[in-house]
Amino acid sequence: MEFIVSNEDNKKRLDIFLTENLEDVTRSYIKILLENGNILVNEKVPSKSGQVLKENDIIRVTLPEIESSEIVAENIPLKIVYEDNDIIIVDKEKGMVVHPANGNYTGTLVNALMYHCKDNLSSINGVIRPGIVHRIDKDTSGILVIAKNDNAHKNLSEQFKVHSIKRKYIALVKGIVKEDEFTINLPIGRSSKDRKKMAVTTKNSRNAITNIKVLKRYYNSNLSLVEATLETGRTHQIRVHMAYKGYPLLGDEVYGKKDSKFKIEGQMLHAKLLGFTHPTTGKYMEFESELPEDFKKLIELLEKREL
Repeated sequence: MEFIVSNEDNKKRLDIFLTENLEDVTRSYIKILLENGNILVNEKVPSKSGQVLKENDIIRVTLPEIESSEIVAENIPLKIVYEDNDIIIVDKEKGMVVHPANGNYTGTLVNALMYHCKDNLSSINGVIRPGIVHRIDKDTSGILVIAKNDNAHKNLSEQFKVHSIKRKYIALVKGIVKEDEFTINLPIGRSSKDRKKMAVTTKNSRNAITNIKVLKRYYNSNLSLVEATLETGRTHQIRVHMAYKGYPLLGDEVYGKKDSKFKIEGQMLHAKLLGFTHPTTGKYMEFESELPEDFKKLIELLEKREL
């Protein structure tokens, strides 16, 4: 892949620039890429990862293919809600990454699934994402469906593609949301200012629709509890849409600001419900997940403040 340094990134360090523009890549991994000759600036290997960039510098990055031997099965506990020969429904904990990425091959949901399922996972998404049909963010908890074979994967992927899968999320957002119910229909694409972020934009974007319903307003804490139903499934969709409307998710430091009032880490977002047609039986199935303990305790605190 190739990047041309803009005026905004003039005098920025190379490693910082790349961590902002490459998804799931750390500065330590950038050093490894540099040592292996996988990074070029103006067709030359930089002398150090902290090299200062100039406007119009051309950066070329070659990310090596991850080999299956680098991804190992790990005995990590999973909360399995349902399982048969075709699918597994997992209630993912907050803090767990769904699949490995360059420089980070352990501790993910995939590592745990490989231990639990052995070789019984679909191969469509390759060695780093076996069985993964869709994903939720590291700090988002809740329901995921995993495919155990390629036929199930293809069927579920088609359901996601035509938006026939039912998905509901619970979120705590900053501010008092005025409308009881409303729809956000705004396209989402990669941010031109920060390639690690998504944004509402008309450039290189895809349509994105989120339906919002207010469940509770916490006036004394200036927070609202909402239910978000997805019609589409874009990266960070709920987080981007709500921030754009002026109601960023509590705890979301990427699309909002750090809040020290509550001792929480990561955005308060939970994948509550997932409904779909079983890829083999054709029967409609629906699964729900209770809010995690930290979410419950925070709501209890907010309820007390309202008394």
